[in-house]
Amino acid sequence: MMIDNALNMEYNSQRELLVIPEYGRNVQRLILHAKTIDDDEKRQAFVERMIDLMYQMHPQNRNIEDYKEKLWKHIFRIAEYDLKVTPPSGIIPTPEDIYKRPEVVPYPKSEARFRHYGNNVTQLIKKAITMEEGPIRDGFTKVIGSYMKLAYKTWNREHFVSDEVIKNDLLTLSEGNLILAEEISIDNLADARKRKKSNDRGDYRDRDSRDYRGDRDHRGGGGRYDKRRNHGGGRRR
Repeated sequence: MMIDNALNMEYNSQRELLVIPEYGRNVQRLILHAKTIDDDEKRQAFVERMIDLMYQMHPQNRNIEDYKEKLWKHIFRIAEYDLKVTPPSGIIPTPEDIYKRPEVVPYPKSEARFRHYGNNVTQLIKKAITMEEGPIRDGFTKVIGSYMKLAYKTWNREHFVSDEVIKNDLLTLSEGNLILAEEISIDNLADARKRKKSNDRGDYRDRDSRDYRGDRDHRGGGGRYDKRRNHGGGRRR
């Protein structure tokens, strides 16, 4: 008897292939059953319930944008695109949707020789060119030069880069509009910014320390003797 049952067993390899295995065989059979429903309204309602079922099967995907739209595409794919129902979007999926590819994002090819500086430097230079000539623009230009040298060192740590290279590249990228004087040292600019930040942090610490001491003195006058005296403590004579 057991031998006969073993011979009559149906293996998955003998069943129909699963179009999308993640939903399982039962879901696929229900979708194929929907194709046999003659009434349009009943068929539409049946497929919508199937969408809800598939939605519950993978709760981790609920936060994915347009996830239900993806489920509708999967139902049409499992039904071999021979299913007379209408998705909420009104767009009927087609077999060509499987092979659609996103549009290629064009890569900016301008200043290809200076890619190591990055697109941020290009944007900063465009901003500086539009600024009115004066101390603010000059200071902004110095910041750009310092940032360019930092980007160059990050891109190529093994080679030394001189200030002259950075200044010439800045002149080229700005089409001659931004100029750093020959006597300006870009490394000194970076060191000056570091010193300023360090001094600013020191000022904050000193100010906080002074505020703390002043607040403490204001609260208590601070000693043990004063505390006993203010609260009526100490020895009575």
